[in-house]
Parts: sequence; C-alpha cells; structure tokens
Amino acid sequence: MSLVSKIRRFLRSEIPPRVVVLEIARRTRAALDGRRERAMLDRAAGDEASARLRPEFARMNGDELLEHFRTRTEPRLLKGFGEAARSKFDARQLFDTHETDGLIEQAESIINGGRWPLLGFGALEFGRAPDWLRDPVSGLSWPLDYHRDVRIVRGDGSDIRIVWELNRLAHLVTLGRAYAATRDHRFAQEFFRQVRHWREHNPVGFGPNWACAMEVALRAVNLLAAFQLFRRAPEMDAANLSMPLALFDEHGAHIRRNLEFSHIATSNHYLSDVAGLFWLGVCLPELEAAREWREFGLREMLREMDKQVLADGADAEASTGYHRLVLELFLYSFILARENGIEIETRYLQTLRAMLEYLRAYLRPDGRAPLVGDTDSGQFLPVARHAADDHAYLLAVGAVFFNEPRFKITTRRPVEVFWLLGEEGVRAFDALPESTELPRSQAFTDAGTYVMRDGDAYLLFNASGAGLDGRGSHGHNDALSVEVSACGVCFIRDPGTFLYTGDLRERQLFRSTAYHSTVEADGAEQNTTDERQPFVIGDEARPLVLRWESDETHDTVVAEHHGYRRLPAGPITHRRAVRFDKRERYWLVEDRLTGAGEHIFRFFFHLAPGLEARPRPDATVEVCDRISGARLLVVSLDAPCAATLEARRSSRDYGEKRASQSACWTIRAQTPLVARWALVPVRAGEAEGERLQLVESLRTDAGQDLRFEV
Repeated sequence: MSLVSKIRRFLRSEIPPRVVVLEIARRTRAALDGRRERAMLDRAAGDEASARLRPEFARMNGDELLEHFRTRTEPRLLKGFGEAARSKFDARQLFDTHETDGLIEQAESIINGGRWPLLGFGALEFGRAPDWLRDPVSGLSWPLDYHRDVRIVRGDGSDIRIVWELNRLAHLVTLGRAYAATRDHRFAQEFFRQVRHWREHNPVGFGPNWACAMEVALRAVNLLAAFQLFRRAPEMDAANLSMPLALFDEHGAHIRRNLEFSHIATSNHYLSDVAGLFWLGVCLPELEAAREWREFGLREMLREMDKQVLADGADAEASTGYHRLVLELFLYSFILARENGIEIETRYLQTLRAMLEYLRAYLRPDGRAPLVGDTDSGQFLPVARHAADDHAYLLAVGAVFFNEPRFKITTRRPVEVFWLLGEEGVRAFDALPESTELPRSQAFTDAGTYVMRDGDAYLLFNASGAGLDGRGSHGHNDALSVEVSACGVCFIRDPGTFLYTGDLRERQLFRSTAYHSTVEADGAEQNTTDERQPFVIGDEARPLVLRWESDETHDTVVAEHHGYRRLPAGPITHRRAVRFDKRERYWLVEDRLTGAGEHIFRFFFHLAPGLEARPRPDATVEVCDRISGARLLVVSLDAPCAATLEARRSSRDYGEKRASQSACWTIRAQTPLVARWALVPVRAGEAEGERLQLVESLRTDAGQDLRFEV
C-alpha cells in the first residue's frame, strides 16, 4: 500500500491540516529509518549478539553476572512471581489440588508432546521443534523477509493473528508456573531449549514475528515473567543467562525503533509497545537502555491513558474485547509500578478505577461479557488463559488493588490474584466481603453503552461509533443493536468476531449489519466496509443518543444513526427507542425509519447458540433454553408478516464458532415506517397465560404507549 493510500485510509473523519502534515512527515522519517535499519540488520546477519549492559555489569565475568541475577532482590517483577521463585514455595497451600494438577498436566503436555492450547482452537500439536513461522490452522508459512516487507493480509487463508499468538510464548509462563509448583528440572530444561530454538529461527528484524512491535512487546513481557521463575534454577548457567539477556535487549531495541505511533490515532498497539518498554526498563536495569525505556514507556503509557480511555472509563476502540486488553495493560503495569516504588498520579488511578467500573457494569448476570466490536482473545501476561467473554477475573484483581469490596462479585479467587499480588493479595481478597450490591442500570455516554438491568433481567443497548473518533478498526456495524439476558439465560447475543484474516468472507459477515440485532435497509451496511480491507470500517452511521432516563420503575433510551442517508432509493434515518418496564419485566423496542422512497427493511434479533427458536403465526418468535426451560418471547406488535429464522454463526473465542440463528422480519414499505417489538422473558414454570395477556395488552396499546418523544 502506497504512502498516499495509507494516509487516505486514515482520513475517515475530520483531521486538522497540521496533524496531516505531521503524519506525512512522520511516515517519511519512518521510511528513511526503515532503510537504515535494514542496512544495519543485514550487516549484523549471522552474528550472535550480546546484550548491551551498563558498564558496571559489562565488566563482570559470566559467573559474577550469574550470581548477581540469582541473588538480586530488586527490582521486583510482581509479588507472586517473586514469592513463587523462592525454594519454599508450596502451590498446594494457595491453590486447590485440581487447579495445581491441571497446571502440571499442561506443562507435561508441553514437554512430552509439544502440545498446548491456542486461542479458541483448543490444544494443538507443535512438536519438539515448533515451526514458529507457520500458521498451525491453515498450514501456511511466512518467509524470513525483512519485517517491514512482510504481508500481514494475504487473502490465502492464512491468519497472522494465530502465528503471533503462538509466538507470544505464553506457554513458557505455564512452564514457569509448573516449575515453581514442582521444582521439576525438566520444565527448566524445556524453557531454555525452546527459547534458544526460537531465537535461532527468528533472527531479529526478519520474519512475521518482528513485523508488529506490539507482538514483540507482549512476547518480551511473557519472557520476563518466565525468566523470573527460572532465574534461580540450576539450569540457569552463564550461557543460559546471556542468551535471554541478549534477546531482551534485542526486543527492547526493536520496539523502540518501530513504535506504532501515529499523529492521527493511536490504539492498543502503541500502548502495548510502550508498556513493553516500561516492563523491560523496570525489570532489567542492567541493560544500557533500560532507564530510557522505563522513563519513555511510563510517560507514553500515561499519555495514552489520557487519549485512549474515555471520560466514562471505556476504551476508545468501541470494543469490549479490547477494553479487557487495555485494562490489563494499565492494571498490571500500575501493579508493577507500585511494587517498585514508582508513583502513579491519583488521576490515572481514578481512570483505572473507572475502567473497572465500566467492566463491572457491562457484565451480564451470568458474569460473562457481551462481545461488542472485535475481540481476538488477546491477553497481556496471561498467567491463566481466559475465553474472550471472560472478563470478571480483572475485577478480583481490582478489588485487592483498590481495596474495593464492590469489585468482589464472587468468592472464587482467580489465580491472577496470587501471581500479580502475592500471598498478601490472596489474604486481602479472602478478607474482603463479597459484594451484595446488584449492578444498576447505567449510561456510559462517551462509550455509547447503555445498560438496562434489574435483578436477572439485562439489556445492553449499543450506540457506539466506529471507535477512535471514527478512525477505528475494531468496530462492527452494530449501531442501535441490543443484547438481552433474563432468567439466567443469554437469549439475544452479539455474534463476536471468529477470525480476522484467516477467512475474509467470514470476517465480513461477523462484523456486518445482518449479523447484529438491529435494522438493515436495502441490504446496505451501516458503515462502509470492504472484504479486502478487514481492519477498515467507515464512519457514516455516527450514532447519536437523544434521550436517556432511568428510575426505579423504568429505563428509556432513544438514539438514531445516519448510516443509511447514502441509499440510492432515498436517504433514511433509523431511530430506535427502548423502554424497560422493571415491574413487569419486559422491554419495548420501537424502530422509526424516516426519509424518502420505498425500501426493504430487515429487522434482526441474533439469538445465542444452543437455543430453540419457533416462529408463531402471530409474528412472535418463541426462544427456549432447553436446559433451564426459560423462554423469551420476541413479539412483533404490528408487523404484517411472520418471522423467518436465518442461519448464523456465533463465536465466544477467537477461532471458535457455533451454529446459531437470527429471527428476521422483512418488510417492504414506503417511509416513514414504524415497527414495534416486545421482548418478554418467561421463567421456567411461570404461567404463560399471564405473559401472553401482557403481550396482547401491549399489542392493543402499542399505538399509544410506544410513541417515544424526544
């Protein structure tokens, strides 16, 4: 892609001319830097580089340096990692037997069969000598080209995201944790063997695993965590020390040369870059560049918090999945700072707390997260792997960090509490009273997220835009969509993401309007998308919330979007209103389509997998959970036709998908058009007659009760 094309791609909303000039100048400098870097790497090809150490450490011989790393007490990584590295650490005193046995079983699988889980694909076979350049799902490989020449999106079924996940080397943290629990020297031997193998097959600056500075940073942090657990192992000799030190130095220098900064917009990529530099700088002060990395990384992290976290605590990328990742980046980094006496200003701690409040608010009653926008299941320092819709473990860490009982929503203690906060953190978590405060309805106006809830009834209304002030790449065409849970069951659910580049057609479908619980007009997308550009989305919809009210008995939200103003048959504005009756436990939805001309409108409600759906002749769809017996009636109050069920797919983890369905009402009509719906939960064993009476009364009163005024 040419420089002009790349700049044009970013110009999807208004940008001051000065910023455009700065960005063009930055990209010009980056191109020149790239040529210099290429020449430097070509000259160094084949050389076994050593770490650039500060003079007092460079003067040490191998044995002296080894003794220094074995015995040093500062800096500290994280409390749990430091305590686990002690010889007297007993995992079974902190974790239940099942948890410890599962960890050891995973580590045994790594050393015996070269097998470990990856994203939503389950456990995959990598063998004793993993092919670090190969996508294990498609079987396709990348060449060892200079990293800036590597093609990320190839359109051949390969998925760089899968390769990058493998090369984040999170499975080495599993080996480290198992070694801490058992002191089994096979785990230490495997760690050093794999790190050496990786370095031999991934020369710095060449191949896909150096093509993205974010990936280099995340790999560096995972290696730091594993290194901390193995630094006192007998297998750590002078040679096995010099090799990872050189690797850390190479990682930090590469990140610093290839920062993913832009004057137009920065995202979780640049944040990961600078967080990686901060961690390397804090944890390896022996390196010559450590102080600069630490100071630059911290300064830029805090600047990015100001830029990337909205005033209401939400990540700016219009994605709950990336909110989790960004929250991990800040929360874990602030824990590292506190552990090493680095002061964080109160206002940044307040922002971090707001991010946790936002997470607490959007969790469904079942404790799972709605997958709004993209999610690639990515984690920062994954001491334990969590599915993409599992975010609650961060509340447990936040409960201890802020001494906040409201964040302790369960007595189950996730392993992160120990590994991040140590035994003291475990005691603090256990001592905190479990929160009895039920989440209430809340509006997050900056994020465009509106949560209507009471007891086990929950509806999330999405009025977010494309993200990053219209220049995001992780938003979906989901304006004015809803997600609904009741009676302990998620009935209407966002489909998630599935894949990025491994299947461009599926990528297009999962982010399409027709895959979300909203309204499609004339087969058009709310925002323009191109199947060939999986990380570009337009900014035509620009949702606008016109009204929000919430009290003890009712919630009401009214919003509109303008993505259909470009339709050939005539411009359309879609306005949707939702009212929640907390006493009678139902939601009313009104869709108003105003504009000009005749159009074909399709009204979708995307159902969660595993549910039975049955259209009724009265334009109602009954959705049933066979396990619990709970149901949701999706009732058209005035549609002239019955619904159809369309085949869909849903994903709750990257690479995983399940069959699902969408209830769809198709109406050809002149505008203006008003269509109204009732979403009525029915508990297992509840008398259906009363709920059906409610539906009939709503049909009768629809013309009066559902006219939401702005």
